[in-house]
Amino acid sequence: MTLKITLNLIDNSHFALQADRKLEELNPKEMLLYASAACLGHTIIGLLKEHIGSLKDMELSIEGTLSTPSLVAESRFSHFHVTYRAECPRQKDQIIVSRAVNLANDKYCGMLQMLRRIAPLTHETSIVTTDETSY
Repeated sequence: MTLKITLNLIDNSHFALQADRKLEELNPKEMLLYASAACLGHTIIGLLKEHIGSLKDMELSIEGTLSTPSLVAESRFSHFHVTYRAECPRQKDQIIVSRAVNLANDKYCGMLQMLRRIAPLTHETSIVTTDETSY
């Protein structure tokens, strides 16, 4: 069984849980994933504080694969996967955002460091430019 939490960037200052989910409805294992995604979001925003215009939109998703086919007390996480999807106004902003994502993922987010002690963690990043580029 896989649990998934997705956060979306709100007004370039913080991340919020996907509109169809409510924090009070999350189970404890989903709360762990939520805390990790929130940590990532805060870290990325902090790293981009001088370059916040580099980011137009962002979505963070964390999936945790459980060791059991259904959610029970004995369920343990066996793998984590983080997906970063970002939208930048200009192509040169992709480098800035990519650097912030990599630093948050690999070094500065304490929650991800903790998750790595529980189970293997992988990630994927997709950064697109939405404004036209001139040739």
